[in-house]
Amino acid sequence: MVEKRMLRGFVIILMMILTVSFLVAEESTEEGSGMDFGFDLGIGAETIGDTVYQTLTLSPDFAIGKFGVGIDITLHYTFTGGDGTEFTIYSGDWVPADAGLNFMELYLPKIRYVRYGLKGDPLFVKLGSIDDATLGNGFIMGEYANTLFLPTRRIFGLSFDMDGSLFKFPLLGIETFVDDLTAFDIIAARLYVRPLCFTEIPILKNLEVGTTLALDIDPYKYIDTPPEGSEDYSSTVFGFDFLLPILSNPVISLAGFGDIAFIGKQAEGSATGGMLGVGGRFFSFLPYGLQLRILGQNFIPVYFDSSYDLYRSAKYELVNSGNTYSDSSVGYYGSLGFSLLEDKIIFNVAIDGPFAPVPETLTENYLDYPHLQAVFILAEGLLAGFSFDASYEKKFIQDFASLIDATDAVIEANINYQTGPAVITLTYSLKYNPNAEGDDRWETTAGLKSSISLF
Repeated sequence: MVEKRMLRGFVIILMMILTVSFLVAEESTEEGSGMDFGFDLGIGAETIGDTVYQTLTLSPDFAIGKFGVGIDITLHYTFTGGDGTEFTIYSGDWVPADAGLNFMELYLPKIRYVRYGLKGDPLFVKLGSIDDATLGNGFIMGEYANTLFLPTRRIFGLSFDMDGSLFKFPLLGIETFVDDLTAFDIIAARLYVRPLCFTEIPILKNLEVGTTLALDIDPYKYIDTPPEGSEDYSSTVFGFDFLLPILSNPVISLAGFGDIAFIGKQAEGSATGGMLGVGGRFFSFLPYGLQLRILGQNFIPVYFDSSYDLYRSAKYELVNSGNTYSDSSVGYYGSLGFSLLEDKIIFNVAIDGPFAPVPETLTENYLDYPHLQAVFILAEGLLAGFSFDASYEKKFIQDFASLIDATDAVIEANINYQTGPAVITLTYSLKYNPNAEGDDRWETTAGLKSSISLF
């Protein structure tokens, strides 16, 4: 009976979306409307836990200029009857109690995104799934993602930036971020000024100075059995930064930047670290970056990074235990890549770590080892209907053998093939979860989806 009600609700939603989609699509075809509308209907399969579910996905996408909205409503089901007529619906898609969520946590993320503008524009707003949240130079929060638990759980966050140049007052600006608007557990903001913007001093008139505050009020959020009293725990990171564009021409662009940051402890002072760096592009298509990092005892650079939600409790314990897990050190960060054919081919690799040699005996502190991130994107329109994107992140790199070991790694890939209005997508995700036990530490998700653009 419950499954029939869920199916009936899904059919009603389907009919409503198709009706609205048709009306909006008709409107968007009018000359000069400035509207774009797309609607994808997808079928496929995904593995959740130990069960393979068939999927039916509705994905309308609507845009007017810089404003856009995307919705993602997915029905997971599996056939159970011998004659193929009976099926079971994955109730975690629709029943908050079965998903371990409240109503807003379950239903708000069915809005895939709402956005206005792009990062770096005078006004930028994005709500929903966010996989690249960065404040300032990224030394406190860099490439944070609230998408690590897809497809089983979608989180609805917020990025909001406003620069005073929007009002012809470039002196001030602000960047903000909330990972989950239903919980407000990670909150961050950066306020910056350009103190010399109204002068005519070469180079220095572009100087930007900022201060960032980032909080995690629930560091044990994704732990099944958090320690007693953990509801009172929190992580606080505070810092100052500067950014100074120096060169900007077709041959080379160059900017200098720096940070000093403090990770607060409940008992004794704070862990302190800083960095100085340069970055830019050679010949417009070779992005590069270099940093020298000076890290105090138990300090963690880029505290809120791309895999933070997998390591948030471990990071909290590192800086709040009162023990010395990491001595003061000098480290590095370097990145290099290329962007070709108007960003149709993008590759970037970044590595950071201490200058000290790798410990001979394996330690529990990933800061003792190199850490690598790599991204490769092959966009649509270049290779006969194929497009591809993949990312790889690896901690605890001891040698080449450990580099290709899935332990302490996050691997994601999507392969698409489009023919006419139809797209076939193969997705793969492998995440090492240090909070789980045994084989459960490797969380693997694979899916095959066929979608058709109806409008």
